[in-house]
Amino acid sequence: MKIPTTLKHKPVIVAENYANIDGRYTQNTDTQGLSLGLAQWNDRGKVDISAKVWRYTGEKWSRQSEELPLHRVLDLAILVCRTKLHFQEDAYRYENGYNTENPVIDRIGLQGDAMTVGVCTDNEKINEDIKLFSQALSDDGELIGERLSTLSRILKEMGY
Repeated sequence: MKIPTTLKHKPVIVAENYANIDGRYTQNTDTQGLSLGLAQWNDRGKVDISAKVWRYTGEKWSRQSEELPLHRVLDLAILVCRTKLHFQEDAYRYENGYNTENPVIDRIGLQGDAMTVGVCTDNEKINEDIKLFSQALSDDGELIGERLSTLSRILKEMGY
């Protein structure tokens, strides 16, 4: 499906027909495309790039389509990678899948400060939810692994 170019977000680079590769939602998704382009919140003289997830209800483009600044997309990728690493290497050491005395998994330096990655102990059902999360992460291992391998290959090609 073609991504619209008449809305406030102005696509520059697109991945159309995303429904064909949307993980376990393939062919049963309202997400029809991804794009990188000029952000809808741009003011005169200020240009930000954003990533957008385009959702289509079957009749119109959804207001639930999401637009994020590129740094937040990368921060989410960092969060996914660090989370996956925790469940691969550390979670098994703890009865509840995390250190209940210190639920901080990592602090990742960014922009002179750090992103604190930790288990959400404010969730009153965290011990149940973390087991469900771990199982879902494991179940989606092949889907996530394929994408992480691709990301790793591209990052190496870029010199990272």
